Amino acid sequence: MQSLASFTMRGRSQAALVTAASAVVSLILPLVGLISSAVVALVTLRKGASEGLIVSAFAGLASGLLAFLVLGSPLPAIGFALALWLPIWVLGVVLRQSRSLALTVQLAALFGLVIVVGIRLQAPDPTLYWAEVLEPVRQSLVDGGLLDDAASEQLVSQVSRWMTGAFGATFYFQLLLALFIGRWWQALLYNPGGFGSEFRTFGVPVGVGYLALGLLVAVLLLEEAMWASELLLLLAPLFFLQGVAVVHDLVHAYSAGRGWLVGFYAALIVFLPHAEILVVGFGFLDVWTDLRARVAARKTGAD
Repeated sequence: MQSLASFTMRGRSQAALVTAASAVVSLILPLVGLISSAVVALVTLRKGASEGLIVSAFAGLASGLLAFLVLGSPLPAIGFALALWLPIWVLGVVLRQSRSLALTVQLAALFGLVIVVGIRLQAPDPTLYWAEVLEPVRQSLVDGGLLDDAASEQLVSQVSRWMTGAFGATFYFQLLLALFIGRWWQALLYNPGGFGSEFRTFGVPVGVGYLALGLLVAVLLLEEAMWASELLLLLAPLFFLQGVAVVHDLVHAYSAGRGWLVGFYAALIVFLPHAEILVVGFGFLDVWTDLRARVAARKTGAD
């Protein structure tokens, strides 16, 4: 990864090439889009807003040409610009200027809110909208003999209720992953260890905790408060990241081996989604208890 980051920082053409090529590949392998966004983040963080825009513009031209040669249409380049590059460029500019990872992460959640509002404006009944989108999936389950009509309809109905918030949260969480990769690359090249120390201090303000608590009460008391559920889902990645930051800080504070982190991330994959819910709760608890400060104080007293 460091060699790829080093290559992209050799010049505009190299950065634009990696950005465009990974964007086109993401049409087949979606996760590769993280690399495309991360390059824009790296260039913006290191060289500034204007350079990030220039690289994005060159990448747009290159990806349009590649998409035309491969797919017969340059239109996917517009999607790359709107979904992969423009949001991450904004986050990169904010992080470069503010040097506040917490502020930038909270701003990213607003992109998720824009997605949720956009879906609600487009579809007065989001549940019905997602049910129509998921209909081919439901039909494939029935055709494959995995579920009957009644069970598949019930499953799609339940999933559709949560899809708007989940879609918005997933969108901006992917943005954050790309931003973190870009920030990590920057640290590898110019400030080794810098991203780790920065991430370990990440925390959600208490005000966001109170907002989440209010939304949770609304979800429990108001049967039809889907808006509260959607907003709560948008906040969940913030507490998830805080929980992950706490784990990293504890491993660092006690000088534990990297094997603990490997095991932690393996558990997130193996025990999906239960492990993620547990980490969200852990991060939410840290908002009120400040576990990292307690551990630091205990270690100081022990020393």
